[in-house]
Amino acid sequence: MTTAATPEKIFNIGFGFWSSKVLLSAVELGVFTELAKGPLDLASLAHRIGLHDRAARDFLDALVALKLLDRGDGLYSNSAETDLFLDRAKPSYIGGLLEMANTRLYSAWGALTEALKTGKPQNESKDSGDLFAALYADPNRLRSFLAAMSGVSAGAAQAIAAKFPWKERKSFVDVGAAQGMVTVTLARSYPHLAGTGFDLPQVQPVFEEFAGKSGVLDRVVFRGGNFFADPLPTADVIIMGHILHDWDLTQKRMLLAKAYDALPKGGALIVYEAIIDDERRQNAFGLLMSLNMLIETSGGFDFTGADCQAWMREAGFAETRVEPLVGPDSMVIGVK
Repeated sequence: MTTAATPEKIFNIGFGFWSSKVLLSAVELGVFTELAKGPLDLASLAHRIGLHDRAARDFLDALVALKLLDRGDGLYSNSAETDLFLDRAKPSYIGGLLEMANTRLYSAWGALTEALKTGKPQNESKDSGDLFAALYADPNRLRSFLAAMSGVSAGAAQAIAAKFPWKERKSFVDVGAAQGMVTVTLARSYPHLAGTGFDLPQVQPVFEEFAGKSGVLDRVVFRGGNFFADPLPTADVIIMGHILHDWDLTQKRMLLAKAYDALPKGGALIVYEAIIDDERRQNAFGLLMSLNMLIETSGGFDFTGADCQAWMREAGFAETRVEPLVGPDSMVIGVK
């Protein structure tokens, strides 16, 4: 007998924004940071984070039902995951990405239908078409964006440190280093590596602050530049994380060619993204990320491992392979 079809999955997806906004608002309000200090009852927690009496119980119990909070003996506490990843006081905090989702992406995605019809971005670059000019012009918005990039890169950085044969290499350049999550992670994991973070000059103070707090500023350097206008710094390994998907195909090919030119013979390029599976059936996050590039950029899109390997071979790379990292992320490696 076949199982009767139900609309449950349709409703769960269609109303998924309810759960999403509850989490995003909880991060914004500092719920998890407050509870990391210790369990609290309803009245105390509501008072500390500024909830109205009418909203408090349903909001906090919704977080319990979503398995984001625990509740016992009338006291609310963090789950293991939210305590580790959503407490702003911990170095493992990834909430910067969710803060960006809340302040920028949530409203922009409300215009997805317009983006699907027009092919144009729907964020703060809607009129100018230049997302990064808009972001980098505002120091506070820039800091928020760079912190978000650390959140999206943290897991992949650990996996790249573990899975790539770094003991055989002496130097690396992280292109589009942002706050420096990958640079710092590799430097802390392999003291013999000479690391360079390459990004626009406005990023330097944020990068150096992050590297300093992580204790590796004496072993990594920042180099300011524009990867379209300037040559890439040379190193044994060049890393491009969540970079290629921002750009159109011509620009992607240009960046891969620049990486090839900057590498010595035997050098390696690591491209990591939410790489879409070759059949385009499994990695829903990668496909949704590509739609996010539609929302965010004038020509960006995500791609499959086969796509990236083909572009690498066009650039001259002799060997290519794809390796999974963590969650939806994979890395495509090209060796010169």
